[in-house]
Amino acid sequence: MANSKLIVVEGAQGAGKTTVTDFLRYSLSYTNLYRLCGTSDSSIEGKKKAEEMYINLLEYIKKMENKSINLLFDRTFFTEENYCRLGKKDYTFTDVYEKLLEDFSKLDFEIYYITLYLEDTQKYHTRLDRKDKAAFKNSKFEAENSIRQQEVYLKMADEIKERYPNIKVINIANDRDFEETKKELRKIIGY
Repeated sequence: MANSKLIVVEGAQGAGKTTVTDFLRYSLSYTNLYRLCGTSDSSIEGKKKAEEMYINLLEYIKKMENKSINLLFDRTFFTEENYCRLGKKDYTFTDVYEKLLEDFSKLDFEIYYITLYLEDTQKYHTRLDRKDKAAFKNSKFEAENSIRQQEVYLKMADEIKERYPNIKVINIANDRDFEETKKELRKIIGY
């Protein structure tokens, strides 16, 4: 029986993943935070690298079951699928993604899949106009890219919710006062 939480936070560039995951890390006891960025190799070789990386990640997570440690991820293999669906890679990832998702759903954790989004997509323009944002070579930080990413992430969340009832799928509008977002997270995750 699960005695730990597994929380994955996904969302478009500028949706507030860093802010939310930092908050969760420091407010939820016994929580380790991992920030992943995937692979920048968009070739077929990149698919093999991504597949191996995420298979190893799930093996690591499985080893952490029932250790009374919560695991919190800022991006995982869901990002790889999102970028592939958007045509940012020279390959499709869906075959690997489906297998990873099936294995993910069977992990002995209380599993949360959180998608951050902005109701007012125009706010991406302001959020992404920061000079300190690191650039991913296959997707520049542009509001239009984030809006397309958001659409795909929300569709993916709906798919997961429909197929995996044991995964708590939560979509959070993160363009309001952050205190409201904090309250919602506390209520959903139960702490």
